[in-house]
Amino acid sequence: MKDIIVIVGPTGVGKTKLSIELAKKLDAEIINGDSVAIYRGCDIGSAKPLEKERDNIRHHLIDIRDVWEDYSVFDYQRDVRKLIDDITNRGKRIIIVGGTGLYIKAALYDYKFTENSKANSYDSYTNQELYDKILSYNVDLPIHINNRQRLVRLLNKLENGEEISNNKDILLYPVKVIGLTTNRYHLYERINNRVDMMIQNGLIEEVMNLKKYYNNSRILNSAIGYKEFSEYFKNNKELDLESIIYNIKQDSRHFAKRQYTFFKHQFDVVWYDVNFENFNETIDEVYNEIN
Repeated sequence: MKDIIVIVGPTGVGKTKLSIELAKKLDAEIINGDSVAIYRGCDIGSAKPLEKERDNIRHHLIDIRDVWEDYSVFDYQRDVRKLIDDITNRGKRIIIVGGTGLYIKAALYDYKFTENSKANSYDSYTNQELYDKILSYNVDLPIHINNRQRLVRLLNKLENGEEISNNKDILLYPVKVIGLTTNRYHLYERINNRVDMMIQNGLIEEVMNLKKYYNNSRILNSAIGYKEFSEYFKNNKELDLESIIYNIKQDSRHFAKRQYTFFKHQFDVVWYDVNFENFNETIDEVYNEIN
C-alpha cells in the first residue's frame, strides 16, 4: 500500500487547492477531513470545495449528513477506514485533507471508541470553562489548566460516560503528513480577508436558511462561522452583523492557533511555507517530496 497523503494546516492556507492539484498528479481520490464540510447546507461557512471546484476529482465525506443529524468521531473513523480499503482496492492513491485534527488522527491511529461515541472540539469554551465542567463530574483532575488538548479529551470521555482505551500513537497505515504554513501576520490577514469574502459570497443568507435548525443542531452551535449567530437566534435578538463578523474573525484566528498546536504535537508533519504569489511552486515542492 502506498502512503496515504494527509494535508493539514490552519484555515486559509490553501489545503483544498493543493489537494486537488496533487490528486490530479497522483491519480488520487480525496477524503474530507473537515468536520463541518460533512453537513449539507454548510457550504460557505465551511469553505468546502463546490462541485465545479473539484475539477472532476472524486471527493468523499462531503454533504453526507443534514445539520440536525449527529456525526461523531466514531462515525468518521469507521467511514474513513472503509474508504481506505475501497480506494486502495481500486488502485487509487488517497489524500485526506482538512483541519479537524482529532477526526483525522482517530481514523489513522489506533484509537478505540465505542459505537455512538461523540467528540466535541469545544471551540467555544475557554480553558477555565473546560476545567470547571470537568470538575463538575467530581473526578480528580491531574491535568494542568493550560493543557487544552488533554482537557478536551478528558471531557469527551466523561460526557460519553465510557472508558476509551487507546494506543493513540500507533499508526495503522503508511502515512505522509504535509503541513502548510505561513507567518502569523500573513495568516491572520488571510483569515480576515477570507471571512469578508464569505460574507460577500452569501454567508448571511446561508445562515438565515439554516436558522430554523439552530434549536437542535450541534454543528450549527459549535462550528465557527455558524455558532456566532446562535445567541441572536435563540434569544430573538436583532442581528448585530458588525459584532458577528468581528467574532467570526477572532474565533477563526484563535482556532488557527489551536490547529497549529495540535498538528505539531500529534502528527509527524513535514511543513511547507506557502508561496501565495506562485502557488504552483508550493505544489511542485510538495509533489517532489511525496512522489
